[in-house]
Amino acid sequence: MIPGLRLEQYALRQPQLVLLVRAVIEGEADEVLIYRGFSSSLMRPTAADPEVPVLPENAEIEAIDVMVGPYNPAAPQYLHRGLSWGDLLAILEELGI
Repeated sequence: MIPGLRLEQYALRQPQLVLLVRAVIEGEADEVLIYRGFSSSLMRPTAADPEVPVLPENAEIEAIDVMVGPYNPAAPQYLHRGLSWGDLLAILEELGI
């Protein structure tokens, strides 16, 4: 499964959490916010169709921050900062995602 879809599934199962993913997509840096199963880029246009993945399969995930939702950019409440894809992948696999 595409990493972005796995992260969306995680956020859908954990609606109290927000994920902020820093990634490189096609050579360009991006920040993607994932909340309640939906993704939105904070730096690039996001497709209107929610079925179009914001984080494609070839995205290089650099770090993931886990925060309390809803996201407030003026005062984010971090639970975990700078997790690697491997760190979160272990959690996803434990949950069967």
